[in-house]
Amino acid sequence: MEPQQTPSPSPVQRRGLTAIDGALALIAILLIVQMWLLTATLESFLAGHPGAALPAAVVSGLLALACFGLFWFVRGVDREVRLQERGVERSEGLGGPTGK
Repeated sequence: MEPQQTPSPSPVQRRGLTAIDGALALIAILLIVQMWLLTATLESFLAGHPGAALPAAVVSGLLALACFGLFWFVRGVDREVRLQERGVERSEGLGGPTGK
């Protein structure tokens, strides 16, 4: 009994996966920077330097917005790839693009 081979992803899927992988890597980096910023700000605040809290909160908010923006980008790419794949499946099921 031979193991079944999964079909290789289409070029559209590969482009989508590459974009999603890159965006998720950027999200991970931004979240690590945000955690570092929180740690550094808390340490500074507890050391008696409260002036760093407001700028750090603003930068942290910007980082969060960037992460949400990348998240929406990933959702859009995923949706586009899924719609394109469904379109290809429908046209193949009808006998090609002309429907013959």
